[in-house]
Amino acid sequence: MRFARRFTKRQPHWALAGVLIVIAAIYWGLIATDRYVSRAHIVLESPEVNLSSMNISSLLSGTQGSGDLLLLRDHLLSVTMLKKLQQDLDLRSHYSQQFIDRWSRLGSADVPIEHFHEYMLKHISVEFDEYSAILKIQVEAYDREMATNIVQALLDEGEQHMNRMGQRLAEEQVEFIDEQAKIAEQRLFDARERLLQFQNEKGLVAPTQTVQAIFSTVSQLQAQTAALEARKKALLSYQSPQSPEVMRLSSEIRSLEEQIQLEQDKLAKQTGNALNQTSAEYETLQLRAEFALQLYTTTITALESTRIEAARKLKQVSILEFPTQPEYSTKPERMYNWVVFLLFTLFIAAIVHLARAIIRDHKH
Repeated sequence: MRFARRFTKRQPHWALAGVLIVIAAIYWGLIATDRYVSRAHIVLESPEVNLSSMNISSLLSGTQGSGDLLLLRDHLLSVTMLKKLQQDLDLRSHYSQQFIDRWSRLGSADVPIEHFHEYMLKHISVEFDEYSAILKIQVEAYDREMATNIVQALLDEGEQHMNRMGQRLAEEQVEFIDEQAKIAEQRLFDARERLLQFQNEKGLVAPTQTVQAIFSTVSQLQAQTAALEARKKALLSYQSPQSPEVMRLSSEIRSLEEQIQLEQDKLAKQTGNALNQTSAEYETLQLRAEFALQLYTTTITALESTRIEAARKLKQVSILEFPTQPEYSTKPERMYNWVVFLLFTLFIAAIVHLARAIIRDHKH
């Protein structure tokens, strides 16, 4: 006893280290409450959608990259997720039970959310494995069923959260393109209505074809006129201009020329509605109607593609390892924790001993 007091007085740091080591041995060996651990390994996948049946050459990918997994990890460790778990499983009551040792249990069931979140981060671990691109979830609880239930709740809520996040963006895109499709449809109807109204006003179904028909008629009349002019010239070589045959040909030529002039007047006039102007207006309206049709077709195709893209944004949590049901407690790691504490304490005590020796040598 006297030796112990003298040793404590001369080497208090070693005495303190010994006391701490004994306390740690008692705590880890007898007092620390058993904790049960449940684990799960997951990846995120989306359904593969083949659009070939819709004449759209695209095959949407399935497994997601690390970005979505990191977003999911952040959500699983968030305060929002903790509130959801509290609502469903009443974690505060579980982790503040009186049978849990004082250093391990939650201070009380009504601690501030900040303290509660900090406490739960020590019992919920979500790690991203970059090599295999999976999330590893681990939960420690003081009841084996509670540990499994927490992991399952994390999986269910995580999948729903990723779906909500993806669907919100997809629905906004679908809504925007759907509105554009309605606008394009109305433009198409308006363009066709203007085209039909123009045809009814002019009494022509296809002015362009009418112009082509008149050109063809004029060409035929001019060919006939040229033939008659040739015959008249031949007759004049041996007949008088007042001969009946020559006068008949002259009359036919004048009639053809008058008809040609009438047909040409239909095509172009300085005043009035000429066919060339009508045809130009018709072609403009027709081009607008065709453009509106192409725009509407493109918008409808984009709308269907976006709707299927929205379906692809649905995330499915594929479970590689289902939430385990622990059969015995694996936490705390009593011997490991005590050995680490022992080595750490001895290391600190050795540093203090060395510092005291250096100070003592300097004094002497």
